[in-house]
Amino acid sequence: MMTIDDRIRGALDEDDRAFLASLDDSRGLFTQLGDSLGGPLGGWAKLVFALTFVMAGAMFYCVWHMFTASELRETVLWATGTVVLVMSTGFLKDWLFSRMNMFTILREVKRLQVQVAILENERA
Repeated sequence: MMTIDDRIRGALDEDDRAFLASLDDSRGLFTQLGDSLGGPLGGWAKLVFALTFVMAGAMFYCVWHMFTASELRETVLWATGTVVLVMSTGFLKDWLFSRMNMFTILREVKRLQVQVAILENERA
């Protein structure tokens, strides 16, 4: 008996087969991250990826100065900078991981479209 995956592969044209073959079932974090750096928003994703490292470095710089500050006012300013940078880095990483999640959802939607097309062909 053929599984639904075998039936899907049999009903696809060459482009769809190549697309589904590129979607490995055990895609790891780094593979998904690499996929999110491509596409129409790939340039923005690369910029966000670089900015997270820059902001993390600036955050460590603020933490260092926060602990070596001699006055209370300086400590508060460096602590405020640390909190702002931590939150900003978190928001940027959230955008990047949401983009990775979007690609995973698009992958599943593509599979569902193919399954519906197969079922529709079987009814006709």
